[in-house]
Amino acid sequence: MSTPPLAGAGMPPGAFTGPQAQAAREVNTASLCRIGQETVQDIVYRTMEIFQLLRNMQLPNGVTYHTGTYQDRLAKLLDHLRQLSILFRKLRLVYDKCNENCAGLDPIPIEQLIPYVEEDGSKNDDRGASGQLRFASEERTEIAEVNKKLKQKNQQLKQIMDQLRNLIWDINAMLAMRN
Repeated sequence: MSTPPLAGAGMPPGAFTGPQAQAAREVNTASLCRIGQETVQDIVYRTMEIFQLLRNMQLPNGVTYHTGTYQDRLAKLLDHLRQLSILFRKLRLVYDKCNENCAGLDPIPIEQLIPYVEEDGSKNDDRGASGQLRFASEERTEIAEVNKKLKQKNQQLKQIMDQLRNLIWDINAMLAMRN
């Protein structure tokens, strides 16, 4: 899982010319969020690798082990920790840049993001409210009826389970008496 380089990283200066250079330098908020998401995925992946390395390392409990293997695993662990530190710094940069890009935006109330159909005229408001109240009342009575039926079915199932339990108890008692 590697993240794409930010604006011309790893490329010689002057590799882009004209409008391409400006497009490469200006990264919009959506692409920054995508880069941030990939960075978080990389952080999680690296962390899982660190825990895997730590799980495979032996504890120093007096058992002799190869110093070469230990040094190798330690080097891998230190490399993963270094990469993790770099990824966290990258994530901080992306976070700061997103906050900077969104600083001038006015937050939109959540209510405006939910689409709904308005009824025409204020006279329909009273009818709509009473209709909604009636619908809610009918729905509540239906739910109460379903709950009542459900309780009855649960009671029947409980009785059947008790009868089966008693039957199995009797069968086990007969088998024990036979032996």
